[in-house]
Amino acid sequence: MIFVDTSVWVAFFRGREQAVVAYLGALIDGDEVALAAPVRIEILSGASPRAWAALRAALSGPALFHPSTATWARIETWVEEAAKSGDRFGVADLLIAAIAAEERAPVWSLDGDFARMARRGWIAVHRAPR
Repeated sequence: MIFVDTSVWVAFFRGREQAVVAYLGALIDGDEVALAAPVRIEILSGASPRAWAALRAALSGPALFHPSTATWARIETWVEEAAKSGDRFGVADLLIAAIAAEERAPVWSLDGDFARMARRGWIAVHRAPR
């Protein structure tokens, strides 16, 4: 199972990066994709109303994971740890990462914030083949 971040989904839906389209398509076909609830909301909130039905349909296949009380506790610990070294992360990225960490699954993202989280040992990052 691989948690796919919003940045990858956006590249997939726009269809401009054929490697991303092909690889994510293969992961979807293999039922290997997990979806953190914040990703679903980020995608829908950034889309035009005319795209909502198609996006909801496309995002209905992967297993959907929601934050729990434990997720928020993990995030608080991470925020305190990062703040001590002057580092900051966005709330949505922290949610996605914490949900993935709870499931012991990697995150595939085109966003460098997840690589910084991985360097801290919080998560594993999935690297797509080139």
